[in-house]
This record gives sequence, C-alpha cells and structure tokens, in this order.
Amino acid sequence: MSNSNKKLLDIDAALQMEREDIRHYYRRYINSGLVDMMSLMDFDKQFVKAQGEKVWDAEGREYLDFLGGYGALNLGHNPPVVQKAVEQVGERPNILQASLNPLAAAFAYNLAQVTPGDLEKVFFGNSGTEAVEGALKLARAANPGRSKILYCKNSFHGKSFGSLSVTGREKYRQPFLPLLPDCDAVEFGNLEDLEMKLSRNDVAAFIVEPIQGEGGVIVPPEGYLAEVRQLCDRYKAILIVDEIQTGFGRTGRLFACEHEEVVPDIMCLAKSLGGGVMPIGAYIARPHIWNRAYKGIDKYALHTSTFGGNSLAMAAGIVALQQIITEKLTEQAEEKGNYFLAILQQLQDEYDIIKEVRGKGLLIGMEFNQPATGVLNKLTGGKLNKLAVEYFGSLVASELLDKYQIITAYTLNNPNVIRLEPPLIVTQVSLDKATLAVEEILRDQGFKGVVFNSIRTAISNVSLHR
Repeated sequence: MSNSNKKLLDIDAALQMEREDIRHYYRRYINSGLVDMMSLMDFDKQFVKAQGEKVWDAEGREYLDFLGGYGALNLGHNPPVVQKAVEQVGERPNILQASLNPLAAAFAYNLAQVTPGDLEKVFFGNSGTEAVEGALKLARAANPGRSKILYCKNSFHGKSFGSLSVTGREKYRQPFLPLLPDCDAVEFGNLEDLEMKLSRNDVAAFIVEPIQGEGGVIVPPEGYLAEVRQLCDRYKAILIVDEIQTGFGRTGRLFACEHEEVVPDIMCLAKSLGGGVMPIGAYIARPHIWNRAYKGIDKYALHTSTFGGNSLAMAAGIVALQQIITEKLTEQAEEKGNYFLAILQQLQDEYDIIKEVRGKGLLIGMEFNQPATGVLNKLTGGKLNKLAVEYFGSLVASELLDKYQIITAYTLNNPNVIRLEPPLIVTQVSLDKATLAVEEILRDQGFKGVVFNSIRTAISNVSLHR
C-alpha cells in the first residue's frame, strides 16, 4: 500500500483514544522508556480540561497543578487574555520573512523596558535551549580570542548540543560525548573556584542560574550573584544569567537576578514568556555585547530562526507580560511563597525524612532523606527496585497524584527532590491542601513525626478528600 492510501488519524480520533491506545502509539512511535516511567508512577492519566491552577481528567476529577509546566504556567492554564490575544492576530501572516513584524518590535521594546539595566537587544526563538544556544554563540563572537565557557556543576540549561555542553549532570551528557570543546565546570556558589578559572584570562563567558531549578532548587549563598558580576567584570568575561525557569515573577522579583540588583550581559528567557499558550524562547543582551557580534549588514543573518518572532507567539508574549505586571503576580509570588515556605519548613522540623525545604517565591523544592528498605517496600507494594531507591521523591509525587489529586514531579538532576512550583495565581487554600497532603502521606507511611497540630489547627477548614 502506498503512503497516500494509508489512513491518517484526525483530531477527533486523537481525542477519543483510550489510555492503552495512547500508550501503544507512544511506545511504538515516540519513546517506549517514557511510557514505562509514566505508567510506573501512574503519571499518564488523561486530562481533558484545564483552567488556572486546576485540571480535570476524563472522569471529571479535579486536580491541582503544582508542577506548573516547570515554570511555564505562571499565569496558569489557558489564560483567557492570552488566548484572546492569539485569536486577535489570527488573520495576520504568522511567518513572513520578507517583512518586519510590528508585534516582534513591540514585544522586544516591552522586554527592554522591564529587564534590568541596559539589556535591550532581543533575539526570539522557540524554546529555552534555543535561547541558551543563541547566548553561547553571542558570547563567543563578542569576546574574540577567548573560547572557554564556564558553567556550574549540577546546572541545567537544556539538552541540545550546545546547552547540554554547559549542563552539569553526567547522566545527560555521557551518551553524546565529546560535546563542545572548552566548556569547564565550577562549583555553584563557590566564588573561589570561579575566580581560579576566570583568572586564567581565557574565559569568554560564565553561564549561571540564579537558583538551580532542575538541580533540586538550590539557592546560592546571599550575595553570590553580585560577587559573580564583579568577578566577570574584573576578568572581562561575559555574564550569562539563565532566567528561563526563574523569570517573570516566579521568585518574587520579575527576574531573580534583581534580588541582588545584578545586570547580566546576556539574559536567557523562555517558559512563561509565552503565557503558557505559545512556545517562545529569547535572549536579551546589552547593546555593546550584541554589536560586537551582529552589528552591520554583513553580520545580521549570522544567527536566525524560522519561527522566531512569529505573530501568534509575539501576541501571546505581549499580553502575558502585561498580565504579570498589571495583576501584580510578582508581589503575589513573594507573599504566597513566603507563606508556603514557612509552613513547609515547619513540616520539615517535624519529620526527619525531610532533609530540607528550600526555595524563593513559588519555586520550592522538598528534598527527602533516603528511607529505610521497609518503608520503600511498603510504598512500592513490595516491589523494591533501583528505581524506587533513586526516585523516592517521585514515589511521594505519585501518592500526591493518586490519593490527593495534586500534580507535581521530581527535579531532573536530583530525583529525591519534589518541586512545588504552582502557577503564581495559586490560592492559599491550595497551598494549605498541598502541605497537609504531604504531611498525611508521611504520617501514613509510618515516618516519625508529631501530628502537625499547630499547622492543622491554623488551616483546619481545608478538606483533603473529595
């Protein structure tokens, strides 16, 4: 049979698939290992509706989303104002290279107004890893004679070739070696280590996350980023700050580097940049950095993107940024985050199995100590295996999903950390519910701890079960 005679599935057929059919197609045509992992933790439920902080499955059950698209859903699911903006420009050419897009011009202007210092030259792509790729290329071109890129151990900047070369977990790097040459790792938060490498005067750029997200929500020592800025200036290295997960209000500032009043040379943006509706990645650079690499008619096309700056994405970005600012979601993230972190740290004080609760704003990680074998057997129904030992955080996440209808997940570089990263519009009632759910899971599994009376009394009106 020729390809033209083969039956293709339409949208209606796709939306009517049963769970096992979806698993089958994923296993055969996408990624069988992903199916195994998602099925093991029961993370392949079918969700059919989403709005704000909530999603609903095919049976009509309501769930709270504390995963938040890894920081992409600062406005929540399907924000109506962003969807309306996309519809508003639906008749315009979406991609037309023989033109200058007014929406891209306006969005770049807006970003330049709200980002720190003199950041103003914007390049639009489609994802975070593309933003990092562009930033690395710009740094190399803007610092001629220097090729070395420094990055942090335990970092995460993406999985395309260049961004993987500056990502600090060997599990993701090893199968693809050798990666880009002249990329060297330093300890996150260690200024002495950084200065030792910078002092060799061969470093083009240092790329760093203000808070390591996938590393397990690691917050550096106070003042670290400001000292990094000074060291980069002293040794003439370009400072790239990756705000892909921390940006747009997530940490209680519009950008996390603003906690220390740091102006990067290049800032990487993505995730919530498109309001959770359209995929957008971007970097924004100081003009003197950008000009060294791309100024002039002979250099303007050295780095381009077919879909970068398309009309639908730009409309979404313009309105998403406006919404974050007008709704004061940055301030909400700080207030709600301080509250959530405080009650979770009280939970840590009462349960030894919790190693640490840390974060800033509504980017919070809860790290667990390794439990005893008996507890793991109980959690896994007697099927203790290497996966359960390494991924205890995901077992807690699975319990939250199945018993309490709260969606979360572990961080990529540390599977014993569950991320609590809800949309910035999350309610206090939802924060209370998540806290009580974690406490009940730990108590039911027999971990030592008091009954959490103080918190339970304060939020006693929260119902965990429907």
